[in-house]
Amino acid sequence: MTNNSALLSAIVLAGGKSSRMGQDKALLTVAGVPLLQRVCHIAAACAETVYVVTPWPERYQHLTLPRCEFILEAPVNHGPLVGFAQGLAKVQTDWVLLLACDLPKLQLEVLQGWKAELDNMGEDAIAALAHHTKGWEPLCGFYRRRCLPQLLDFINQGGRSFQQWLQQHPVQVLSVPATDMLLNCNTPEDWALIQ
Repeated sequence: MTNNSALLSAIVLAGGKSSRMGQDKALLTVAGVPLLQRVCHIAAACAETVYVVTPWPERYQHLTLPRCEFILEAPVNHGPLVGFAQGLAKVQTDWVLLLACDLPKLQLEVLQGWKAELDNMGEDAIAALAHHTKGWEPLCGFYRRRCLPQLLDFINQGGRSFQQWLQQHPVQVLSVPATDMLLNCNTPEDWALIQ
C-alpha cells in the first residue's frame, strides 16, 4: 500500500479566452518557453499523469508536453470550475494538483514541499490551497478526487465560482514562501510587469 501522496495526477487548465490579454496566454513565452509548456513540465515533475483541459488541443500540439493527455473541454466558456470538473472525472489518484496555464513564476520546489504535506491533511479537507486577502488561490493547489460529487452538485445548481464552492467545504491552508509564485497574467500590463 502506498501513501496518499506517492501517486499524484495534475490538471492544467488552458481553456480561457485570454480576451483581456489579446492573445493566447498559454503561448506567451518565458525565456523562450511557452507558458503552457513550462507549467506542464513543472506539473510532470510532481505528477505521474498531466491532463491539459482545453477546447483547442490543436493549438498546443506543437509543444513538448511530457506525459500530458489532452481533455477536450466544451467550447462554450463555462469557466475554470467546469474545466476542473471535466479533468477531475478522468483522475484515478487520491490527490490532484490543479494549475492554471498562466503562472510564469511557478516554482517546482514549493509544489514538491506542498506535495510532501498531503499525508498530514485532515481527512475532512477536500483541498489544500494557499489563502490570501481575496480568498483561496484555487488554480495552484491540491484537491482530493473524492470532491467530484460535491463539485458536480454545485455546478448542476448553476455554481461557477471556485470561491463560493470552497466556502462550503473544509480546506487546509498551504503556506506560500514565495508570494510572487501565484502571480498570473491577465492583461498586457500584467505581462509587462512580470517581464
